[in-house]
Amino acid sequence: MISPAELFTLLSDETRLRCIILLSREKEICVCEFSYVLNSIQPKISRHLAYLRKSGLVLDERREQWVYYKLNHDLTKWAQRILVNVLQELKDDDPYRSDFEKINILNSSSKNNEIRNKHIGFIFQAYNLIDDLTLLENVLMP
Repeated sequence: MISPAELFTLLSDETRLRCIILLSREKEICVCEFSYVLNSIQPKISRHLAYLRKSGLVLDERREQWVYYKLNHDLTKWAQRILVNVLQELKDDDPYRSDFEKINILNSSSKNNEIRNKHIGFIFQAYNLIDDLTLLENVLMP
């Protein structure tokens, strides 16, 4: 169980705070997505996420070469209230608001890529497509 002093120490670092705030809005986030959104190198992000994992604030799950993180929802009531209050106060301020915008873009891109890969497969990079043609027309071109 995390102590109050440990929780406040963890939240005092900007990178860890941004990770926690992002995780409060997302089901799970991959380290590579954190790196992109926070504009930071993967080893730094992984180190901060390891602190959060060791404290019990976040849980991790490895899938092939990627590690996904999510908030631990089995925290004590006081810790949950602190996290909720922090999120409520900071969600509309930068850099947190722009972090949400970036993760939303990633999510929409991932969903679009998933649909493309499932239904038509990986065919071209976007810059190889002809704008006046539909995607299907581009694919059927000789």
